Amino acid sequence: MANLNKQTIVIIGGSSGIGLRIAELAAAEGARIIIAGRNTERLAAAQSRLQQLGAAVSSHQVDAHDHQALEQWFATLPDFNHLVSMVGDVMGGGFLQADMTEIRRVMESKFFTNIRIGQLAAGKLLKGGSLLFTSGTGGRAQHACASYVGNLGINALVQGLAAELAPRARVNAVSPTWTLTPFWRDMPPEQRDQIKVRFEHDIPLQRLATIDELATSYLFLLQNDFITGQHVAVDGGIMLGS
Repeated sequence: MANLNKQTIVIIGGSSGIGLRIAELAAAEGARIIIAGRNTERLAAAQSRLQQLGAAVSSHQVDAHDHQALEQWFATLPDFNHLVSMVGDVMGGGFLQADMTEIRRVMESKFFTNIRIGQLAAGKLLKGGSLLFTSGTGGRAQHACASYVGNLGINALVQGLAAELAPRARVNAVSPTWTLTPFWRDMPPEQRDQIKVRFEHDIPLQRLATIDELATSYLFLLQNDFITGQHVAVDGGIMLGS
């Protein structure tokens, strides 16, 4: 397994939840951390937390969905060893009842923004490094149409970029199922509890993943130098019964 000590890792969406935990675990391995996100207060809190753990960290406020701002931000970055993207909005519902504006919003976030991240990151990526995206699992097209198509798009992006960047660098994705994280902070508690109960019933292991179970999957893919072009489902086997 590759050593992350003194390697630079960029985490887009690293100010809370899974992204922040990835930053903490990588920092514990001696990595230098660059976190980016939209919310300045969460970024400041995350930077303070990482610094208290002894991490070398910087934080940057940027909305990855603003591609012009994204390009300007990448231009300021040093070359790095790894980049993790947590970017990707979600939606529920099938194609017939979904609003086209909502479908386009999710596809723009989940797929097109990550394409641009991949394009921009490739020019900053050091030899032997990797790109790591966030796909998803646990639903079908008739239940989460744009999210499902977006996840397929991420998986195709990973395969394409892996072939284009080999042998200089690797590209992979982690595909979590629904997990109770701060991502859902704005959802009404009753709705959140209903989704939690449904997934605990549908997942063969009869529980949700912990944030650590997801974050350590990212660390594994960052450190294993012989995995590329893959998406790893961390979903408790939920698709087995679909």
